[in-house]
Amino acid sequence: MAIDLRQLRQFVTIAELGSYRRAAEALHIAQPALSVSIQKLEHGVGVLLLERGAKGVSLTPAGAALMEDARRALFHADQARQSARRVALGELGRLRLGFVGSATYMLLPRCLPPFRRRYPDVELELREDSTVRLAEMLRANELDAGLVRGPLAEDPALSAWVVERDSLVLALPADHPLAGGPVALQAVRSEPFVMYAADKVPGLHGVAQALCRKAGFSPRISQEAIQVQTLVSLVASGLGVALVPGVTRAYSTPHVAFAELVDAEAHDALALSLVAHRQTSCAPVLKLREVMLSAGGPISNPYGQLMNRY
Repeated sequence: MAIDLRQLRQFVTIAELGSYRRAAEALHIAQPALSVSIQKLEHGVGVLLLERGAKGVSLTPAGAALMEDARRALFHADQARQSARRVALGELGRLRLGFVGSATYMLLPRCLPPFRRRYPDVELELREDSTVRLAEMLRANELDAGLVRGPLAEDPALSAWVVERDSLVLALPADHPLAGGPVALQAVRSEPFVMYAADKVPGLHGVAQALCRKAGFSPRISQEAIQVQTLVSLVASGLGVALVPGVTRAYSTPHVAFAELVDAEAHDALALSLVAHRQTSCAPVLKLREVMLSAGGPISNPYGQLMNRY
């Protein structure tokens, strides 16, 4: 006969309290029912475990041998139950989070420390890549969530929440005549542009191209890159100007100047979104979303004016 945890808990309670009556009261069970349950336990084990005496109930040698294992079994059962509950609540487990490079400028430094303080038992696995690759890894279930730039193509399997809004600014060589800003984008229409690769960073590429078209020109592209940091480095190398997220100014170099754009379309032109499976079974994703939105909405970039575009 199998021994269940309920019987073990009853057995331990009787042994610790030394009385069927007190154990029945503590367990909120009728004493006759408790006696029957222990009889079934003894029948299943095949030996007498408890003895009634003038001074109460005591353990038999066989009962004393069972006691240690019974306590251990109950402890591990409680631990397993708590672990399962914490995993379901998002307080324990693993979170595979992908992110684009620009998320490291403000969003991750602001949100990951409070997340780790609240949920220290959630193991974070971080991976940096482009928006396109992050979306592919999400769909392949290689990531639980991703921080991506711009709207993704409509996908019924994914949900997205905007967690940071930003404006586009113009990155120029530090000695450029317009480096003082603010600048109208039309003023650099004849300049070579360092641009985002359309196949790797379609969101930023599309926003930058649309902004140039709105200013009345098509940019002359001298070089393409994937990461924002790379674009800034290429601008510093004199290969052209570039449209970059405003948060980039927090990590400027002496060789690059950032000018605010007077073009209205540049303000709040960008969104950084947390994307996850619509029916995600990874509860830490929802905990991360709560932390990122705990300020009452998407984080505002202090360098840009914010208008709810997305």
